[in-house]
Amino acid sequence: MNASKILQQLMQQAGGSQKGSSSGVDVKGMLSGLSKQLGGGSSQGGGSSSGFDMKSLLGGGAMGMLIGSKRGRSIGGKALKYGAIAGVGALAWKAWQSSQAAKNGGAQPSASQASASEGERIEALSGEYQERRSLELLQAMIMAARADGHIDEQEQALITEQIDALGADQEMHNWVEQQLQAPLDAQALAREADSPQAAREMYLISVAVTDAQNPMERAWLDQLGSALNLPKEMTAELERQAQQAG
Repeated sequence: MNASKILQQLMQQAGGSQKGSSSGVDVKGMLSGLSKQLGGGSSQGGGSSSGFDMKSLLGGGAMGMLIGSKRGRSIGGKALKYGAIAGVGALAWKAWQSSQAAKNGGAQPSASQASASEGERIEALSGEYQERRSLELLQAMIMAARADGHIDEQEQALITEQIDALGADQEMHNWVEQQLQAPLDAQALAREADSPQAAREMYLISVAVTDAQNPMERAWLDQLGSALNLPKEMTAELERQAQQAG
């Protein structure tokens, strides 16, 4: 499975979208017009003369689906959340540092002490550890995107298609399809967290693809925070970091 590759591309796409236009993405229209755009005049480098980037477009579609633009929401309303996806590890770590500083009068443990007790950020992981964390975060994103119950079969198929377009292998394809059908179970998801830092990242990335004003999504975040054993002050700090990510 190549979960780390897919997550890294989504994070990179989130970083690019964060800096780009805040207009909504019409995923269905984008896909139907894809062949026409690709059929335009090509440059010597093999790309479109207009600078068309297939991977970025499809990644934007996958990201747009996950944050809910297909469900009638404007990406502009969630522009700040892109930063939370792009920097999930660093922001989750920052939230923990802020909580420790508040408890210890501004003093923070050393980086080595913190890593030993709290676990590494996803950016610092490699190999099988990075792959495992990537799966945890992708699973959290998909579950959170489904929390309001409004992703229908057509939208599930579109999400799978666009994850495939980012280079998912067959095992990853099958896993995504399973996650789109699996029961929403915060306890089962929380058991996948392999460290306190992983738990914070899972919660933060869930915040990034939900709308806390939606009662069903708010309920999911509350269930997940409880299942992950995150104190209320920590979930509040993670939500604040997500909102402030620019």
